[in-house]
Amino acid sequence: MNVANLQLEGLLMAVAAVNHVLVKKGVLTVEEIDIALRKAEAGETGEERSEAISASNRDAINFPIRLLELANQCQPEADMPSFSKLARMVGQMKEPYNDQM
Repeated sequence: MNVANLQLEGLLMAVAAVNHVLVKKGVLTVEEIDIALRKAEAGETGEERSEAISASNRDAINFPIRLLELANQCQPEADMPSFSKLARMVGQMKEPYNDQM
């Protein structure tokens, strides 16, 4: 596996863990994190950006956002699933794009 992929995997799990702590401490709610992640995803899948890149590239851009959304749904009482389990769940929830290239 590419070292950069492993670094991104670690970074995503670190962000998920920080989000988990923020919810546990009452700094943010699960809903507030979810809204922020949905806004990030909407910004990346907006019309202007969608026309410029392929569907597979959009999937790549949205993968970390969707993984964090799933990890956020495990807040705060559940244990954090592993990266591989979250990644598999992202693949299962992927929706087709309207403008497949």
